[in-house]
Amino acid sequence: MYWDDAVIFGLATVGMMIAFMGGWIAFIVRDHHRKGKHKH
Repeated sequence: MYWDDAVIFGLATVGMMIAFMGGWIAFIVRDHHRKGKHKH
């Protein structure tokens, strides 16, 4: 049974999704704080 490929592919996909979502949330939070200070 070749589970290695499926497991590696699944972990890579989940890891990329988590990294993308984390970066997107961090960007929104950072942008929100920047707008809150009105320093442009």
